[in-house]
Amino acid sequence: MMKKFYLSLVFTICTVAFGFAQQIPTPKEHFGFEIGDDYKLATYTATEAYFRKVAELSDRVKFIEIGSTEEGRQMPMMIITSPENHQKLERYKEISQLLGRAEISEDEAKKLSLEGKAVVWIDGGLHSTETVGSHQMIPTYYDLVTRNDPENMRILNDLIILMVHTNPDGHEIITNWYMGQEDVKKRNMSSPYMYQKYVGHDNNRDFFMNNMKETTNTSRQQYIEWLPQIIYNHHQTSPAGTVVAGPPYRDPFNHVFDPLIMTSLDGVGAAMINRLNIEGKPGYTRLGGSVFSSWWNGGLRTTPYFHNMIGILTETTGGPTPSQIPLVPERLVPTHATPYPIEPQSWNFKKSIDYSVSMNYAILDYASRNSDALLYNIYKMGRNSIDRGNMDHWTKYPKRSLAVQKAFEDSRAKKSADGLEMSNYGGRNGLPVQFFDSVFKDLNLRDPRGFILSSDQPDFPTAIRFANALIKSGIQVHRATDAFTVAGKNYPKGSLVFKSAQAFRPHLLDMFEPQDHPNDFEYPGGPPKRPYDAAGWTLAFQMGVEFDRILDGFDGPFEALPIGEVLDFPATQVPGRSVLIDARANNAFIVVNDLLKAGINVSRTIRTVSGLPAGSFFVSGGKAILEKAAKEYGVHMISASKPSGTIPIKTAKIALFDYYGGSMPSGWVRWMLEQYNFPFQVIYPKDIDSGNLITKYDVILFIGAGAPGTVRSWAGQPKEEEIDTQYHKLLGNLTKEKSLPILKKFMEDGGSIVAVGASTSLIYDLGLPVSNALVETLADGKQRNLTGDKFYIPGSILKANLDTNHPANWGMGKTANMVYNNSPVFNLAPDALMQGVKPLAWFGTESPLVSGWAWGESYLRNGVVAFEAPIGKGKLYAFGPEITFRAQAHNTFKLLFNQLYVK
Repeated sequence: MMKKFYLSLVFTICTVAFGFAQQIPTPKEHFGFEIGDDYKLATYTATEAYFRKVAELSDRVKFIEIGSTEEGRQMPMMIITSPENHQKLERYKEISQLLGRAEISEDEAKKLSLEGKAVVWIDGGLHSTETVGSHQMIPTYYDLVTRNDPENMRILNDLIILMVHTNPDGHEIITNWYMGQEDVKKRNMSSPYMYQKYVGHDNNRDFFMNNMKETTNTSRQQYIEWLPQIIYNHHQTSPAGTVVAGPPYRDPFNHVFDPLIMTSLDGVGAAMINRLNIEGKPGYTRLGGSVFSSWWNGGLRTTPYFHNMIGILTETTGGPTPSQIPLVPERLVPTHATPYPIEPQSWNFKKSIDYSVSMNYAILDYASRNSDALLYNIYKMGRNSIDRGNMDHWTKYPKRSLAVQKAFEDSRAKKSADGLEMSNYGGRNGLPVQFFDSVFKDLNLRDPRGFILSSDQPDFPTAIRFANALIKSGIQVHRATDAFTVAGKNYPKGSLVFKSAQAFRPHLLDMFEPQDHPNDFEYPGGPPKRPYDAAGWTLAFQMGVEFDRILDGFDGPFEALPIGEVLDFPATQVPGRSVLIDARANNAFIVVNDLLKAGINVSRTIRTVSGLPAGSFFVSGGKAILEKAAKEYGVHMISASKPSGTIPIKTAKIALFDYYGGSMPSGWVRWMLEQYNFPFQVIYPKDIDSGNLITKYDVILFIGAGAPGTVRSWAGQPKEEEIDTQYHKLLGNLTKEKSLPILKKFMEDGGSIVAVGASTSLIYDLGLPVSNALVETLADGKQRNLTGDKFYIPGSILKANLDTNHPANWGMGKTANMVYNNSPVFNLAPDALMQGVKPLAWFGTESPLVSGWAWGESYLRNGVVAFEAPIGKGKLYAFGPEITFRAQAHNTFKLLFNQLYVK
């Protein structure tokens, strides 16, 4: 009878569960097609509706909105776990925060790791043309809320799953574009606009800067609210001849990581590839099988490493349009990188979706089986970081290893010169430990115990922007409540303090300290291996923040600021009706633009006045605007009578060039101009080719590729009859035959062109007395561009010298850290100065590398990186480095802003 009772009870439970599951519509019932059907994509509107509907029906899901996008949609996050866990959700969040911040005892951490539930983040849709990422969420979501098998129930019991759509705007843009073509064979992803309002693909390059709203929303959940132990970021596509590129990734990895990050990546990666292998899904490649490394900070997958979180990226092939796995012979042989190769075959969307769901479950299964270990390990990494920040510690950078070797070689050379016997060291015998001690016990080479940003620096508002970027990433910041002294230096009240003894110490160091990328070549004497994204990015350098590295422990009258609460600009005072505004502060341009818009007269000084540099702004009137600037922007002003020789200015009529499909560098500048209140107009090739430019614009901006001959997007542009008329204005391409003469006439008539990066090629088309400095002369006297084995500087920060007297450089210092990414460098012809070409910035004879990787620096010596050239009545301003790089390079914003006014 008892057996019958239990069987009846089980049958009743299963019947109820089945009946409940039946209430939840399948994806096909909701969307009208199977997710993964060829030539079919679900709109974001329909996807969000499905997420909401299922959450209303299921007690396993809580649907919340985590913030608005740049276009005003709400970003959804589905919190998925068992009904029982939902009753204690706040407690599990608190446990994750306590362990992630690691400010509790080890005994308490061990108890909490057993009580808590590991938190796993799964996202999709960040790069919207990568439709596998957005669509895999739908079947995964359905499976998690409907499956009742032992694995799924265990996962729900053991974990808190955060499923997040990271780019609703782009999902809607791309899906509507793709599905808008009735002929399925003509459907494509080549949307006229980028799939994020400003920056398109670069939305995955913003995760330490937190400029975009979507990034800020994501960072808040990851580093302030939930602190997930695993973050899985879906992307597309894999290397040719594979299906998936995933963890573990190739060397190098960043030297500031806790070693547990790398070994944890190995563990999760093994679980993923094992599950695919068990399910008979070949084609997973890892390690050197793909280009992805764990060096760079700034992506949704990589920034978590600097927060002791296991970041997972997969690149999965496929899409709604059927494709092929091509034949790549070298991929057919099993290797450690690709243990289970895939054979060439036809491929469709559903296979890619199935792979993605399998990998989601592989990670969830791994996390379920290791929940307590994941929770304890994030604590242990955080605790290690706190301990390292409280003691003398030396990070083992490549330059330190080289210093050890050099100390040994110098010692041997000295002994040899002195006629002394040399010991037989080296090779497998190693070196005497004294040479290790000479570097790794040198107190001057220690990691800093902290950093101080003095509140009396000239551009403290930009320092506040810097601090806010870190605050959004969960960094603990202290503020001085009174004046104090550290290491013999006095600091005023309001200065900001960043102590290294915190769980996210790797991220803190990465934002202040230079990156030391190792030399990385395919083979000795061979071409360089291109880093995944940048080699050096130190944010404090990019933003021009003045700070002090403090090597010893210190304290003072410091208040800990609330985690995650950004700072306002400290209010200043309007000292009188007539004032000078310091040109060194970027925020000065906000108030100047507001004043000019209101019709208030503004002029610029031509020399130092009352301690403020040339280029500072004189204003008489506009009290309400000045008071707002003092209160909201922290703009520094002094009372002054009108200096002699000032230059009246007005805002230029600014044109920002863009093209069909969208330019990311142009998009970043579009966002920047909006932040600093510059009025502008976006123009396209047809606008330029229509001519008569001088009647419409004062200055045209070509940021990155854009000038004639530098954009290749035209090859993939549709014909006008193939697209809606609203997009016709975007079509076209600038040509040297038609567009160049028009641009030249614009300058001859008095207009200015600002060319940055690739668009500086204009100088050669205009026949200016300038040449490429990065060439070598062959035996036959001909020149060719330097090859990568001789010169290679990917995404790094270099220091250049500036002419501070030139109006183009007003507000800048004598040197500036600039973002350099294999950028143009110039030589001026002997008669260039006679022709009016004026260098604005150049390298000296010393090493310019500040952060990153520079191979062949000698080729940069005395090279010019920016100059002004007269063209008729107008000017061409050429900047080789990326002075507006991803709206991160605040240190060089003024090199653009100064050119956006006219006399």
